[in-house]
Parts: sequence; structure tokens; C-alpha cells
Amino acid sequence: MPPEEFLTIAQAGELIRTRALSPVELTRTLLQRIDTFDGQVNAFITLTPELALEHARKAESEIGAGRWRGPLHGIPFGLKDIYDTAGIRTTAHSKIYIDNVPQADAALVSRLNAAGGVLLGKLGTHEFAIGGPSHDLPWPIPRNPWNREHYVGGSSSGSAAAVAAGFVLGALGSDTGASIRNPAALGGVVGLKPTYGLLSRRGVVPNSYTFDTCGPMAWTVEDCAILLQAIAGYDAADPGSLQAPIPDYRSALEQDVRGLRIGVIRHFWEDDLPANAGMRDAMDGAVRVLMALGAVCEDVRVRPMRDYHDVRTVIAQTEVFCNHQADLAARPGDFGAELLRKVLPACLFQGSDYVQAQRERRVMLQEMSPLYANYDALVTAASGPAPRLDQFQGIDFWSKPNIYNLFNVTGGPAVSVCNGFGEGGLPLGMQIASAPFRDSTVLRVAHAYEKATDWRSRRPELPVSGRVDPIGASAPEPAPELDARTRARVESAAERAGITLDDRARSMLMSAAPYALAMAERLRRDRPRELEPASMFLFPR
Repeated sequence: MPPEEFLTIAQAGELIRTRALSPVELTRTLLQRIDTFDGQVNAFITLTPELALEHARKAESEIGAGRWRGPLHGIPFGLKDIYDTAGIRTTAHSKIYIDNVPQADAALVSRLNAAGGVLLGKLGTHEFAIGGPSHDLPWPIPRNPWNREHYVGGSSSGSAAAVAAGFVLGALGSDTGASIRNPAALGGVVGLKPTYGLLSRRGVVPNSYTFDTCGPMAWTVEDCAILLQAIAGYDAADPGSLQAPIPDYRSALEQDVRGLRIGVIRHFWEDDLPANAGMRDAMDGAVRVLMALGAVCEDVRVRPMRDYHDVRTVIAQTEVFCNHQADLAARPGDFGAELLRKVLPACLFQGSDYVQAQRERRVMLQEMSPLYANYDALVTAASGPAPRLDQFQGIDFWSKPNIYNLFNVTGGPAVSVCNGFGEGGLPLGMQIASAPFRDSTVLRVAHAYEKATDWRSRRPELPVSGRVDPIGASAPEPAPELDARTRARVESAAERAGITLDDRARSMLMSAAPYALAMAERLRRDRPRELEPASMFLFPR
């Protein structure tokens, strides 16, 4: 059995149930570990030790009285700091929300509380789950526990770092365009983006209404299944919530994968965005493992990765811009540079661009039907190894396609699991996805792969006397030159949106403008008038 800080939820839950482990002592152990090591990792924004110990004592008393609530009873967890917590600051890692103290818990926080979970605190993220990693925010950037000079991904950065470092046994993140799966891959943990609408978003700071999806992050697939079981379900107060049967996710893990048909989207990592040699070898090895387990694996093709990236970015960034437009106009200096780089260029998108993107998304959804009919699951690469923080290039958000966006656009479940370690001992990740509401299948395949490999036996080592040196932002790559007409067009779009550009904001906007305009141009396709956007109206329930 591993030390207490490295217990899985499943292991700790069983020990707590049988009263072989005290929730209070487990909580104290983790709080001490956070106190010792988080200065190196920066996972937490707000720690809640008194509340945690209070809830741990309550859990211990209830279990001692025979009122065990389930496998999360007495389990310490953390929350990405976009989840509302009653009486506890929810900052979204932004100066804009630095004094924001909600009056009520988010729906999923209430469900974790009802399951007997013990909240240890709020975890770092990218600013408003979009702008980062940014060096000019009130709290430092979460660092990768495997190597603190490296990025841990985003935007659920603190969630991945806290799980990997052994600060919490599980955490909640959110995924609008990779924000659970990317940090899970770079941090060497498991991260699930469930089917869109399966989990309530009520009380979660919005990013993009079309794509925002909450989800669990933990050390193992089984732990993610346990968390998902506690938080899945319909919420009438969330317009995007769906009524669907909730299966027993943990029991589904008991099935093997013999006979399952798995489509391998190889061209994503070999052609569309060529991966490093370590990732290519890891993916080839992972497919061999699945075949040895009895799955039937065949290469399949979908659209080029850039198509999904264009659609998701035009839709999501338009919605994000609308969410922040008033503050961008009134107090642009209070935002970090990376949020400005990722959000301001959306002022260049027109209403027709947004509709065209939603129409193209409708076609993409239809195109998935044959794949869903022929294959139980789909597999492709995730990310890794993590870059150094001082090598991160924010413009990549606009200039390079995203290997995760296919599954945001199509709405089905996708999980990132560790499939090896690359250069410098940094983790690598693989995605396993499927049709909407096949979350059990995704977890089943991921669990089978995880149990057949030994990647979960490794943990990052943090030196007790460790210190980390400050890391500055990387030198920006040269931006494409804009002609006078395009510059005037960009300036005019910002003015129409009510945005006054200082030198910093102008630099962020001008550097990304060519890529944003090219996205909109690629989406201008000749589609029939009868093709409805994917964002069709539904009567309120």
C-alpha cells in the first residue's frame, strides 16, 4: 500500500470505510504535504485547512456511527478556481475577480459535499480558464511537479499539478478546448471530459457556452469513475444539462476490451501536427497493448485537425469575448497579457463567421455517425512532453491546430491517460474517445490499458528543501507583418467593440489578427441555405 499522500481514491475510500484510515489524519497529512511542497508547485490559490478539518471530523464521526455515504466519504479534493464556493473566494485566477466571494456553491460542489468529500482548497488555472500561462497575474503560474521549470498545461493547471504532486486525491477541472485533457497529459494524471451536458455547469464561471464541460481529474481511471458517479446527473437550472440514464461507471471497468472495435486517428499525430519521436513510439506501443488485450484496432481518418480547431475557436472565442467585453472596454489593464492575446482577436469575427462555424459544426456532427456506428471507441495522441515555461509561445493558440478540439466540437466523452514518459522523464498522454453518452466505454478502455501498463507506478519526486527560481516569459516569435489596410481593419474592429487599445493590447491583437482572419476565411464555405447551425433553439424545460 502506498503512503497516505499517494493513495488512490479507491484505496483510501475502502480504508476509510473499514475505519483503517482516519479522514482527519489523511487530511492533516495532505495539508502538511501542501505546506511543505506547494511553494515549488503553486497549485493552490486559496487553501481551506480549517474547513477541511471540520469536514474530515464530521466524516469520521458519521462513519463511526455507521452512516457511510460512499467511496468519496472523507476523501480530500480540490477545485479549479472557477467553481463557486459559498463564502470562499472564487477568483478565476484574475484580478477582475480578486474579491469575488459567492453566496452559494456550484452544483457539482454541492454534490461532492453530499458525497462526504473534504475540500482542501481552490486551485490555480489560466485567467478565466483561457488566458495563460501568464506571468502578470496576482498568483503565480502552477508548475509541473515532474519538473518545476516546465509547464503543466492548461487551463486546469492547478488541478493536474495538485493530483500529480499528491496534494489531493482528486480534483475538478473544466474542458472547453482541452483544458482537462492537456494538463492531465502533461501532468501525468487522468482527466475526463465527459459527454457535453452530462455534468451541471451551474455555478461555474462561464467561458464558452457551446463547449464548456466540467469533469474529474485523478491519478487513476477508477478514481475518475468514482468522481463521475457522484457528480453526474441532470440539473434543470443549467440550460445545457441533459436528461440521460446514469450507469454504474465503476462497474463498467470490470469488463475487458476483447472484441471492441477501436478506430485509431493516426494522421493527427503523424501528419496534421507531427509529434516528437517519443510520442510516436508511445502511441504505437499503446495501440499494440490494446490489440494484445483483444481489441480490434484499425486506422481511420477524420477531417484535418485544423478544420475542428477553426470551428471551435471561432465559436468559443466569440462567446468568450462577449463574456468579457464590458471589462475589456472598462479595465483592459487588469487582464493578463495572455487573455488579451486569446480573446481580443475575436472582435474581428462577424456574426456571419459565428453562424458559418456553427453550420460547419453541424456537418461535422453528421460526419461522425459512421465512425460511431463502426467503432466502439477512438484513439489518438494527447500531449507531451511538457515544454519549459520560458519556451511557451502564446501565439500557438492561433497559429497551430489543437489535437483535442475534435472531441469538443463533437461533444462526446474523451479521456487522457498516461501512455509513457518522454524526454527528461516528463509524461506523455493518449486520448480515448467515443460517441456521446458512451462515457462508460471510454473509461472501460482507458482502465484496461492502464491496468496492462506500469505507468501508474511512477510518481514525481519533490525535494523537501527544494526551491524554484523565477521564470520569465519567453521572447515572442516574430508576428506576421500586416499591411496598412489590414491594420486599419483591425483597429476599426476594436473601436466598434468599444475597446481602447494601449500598446500592450494592440501588440496582442495585431500578432494574432492574421490567424483569426484566416480562420474566418477558411470557414466561408458554400453550404445550402437549409443547413441549420448546431446551435438550434430548444424550448426551455
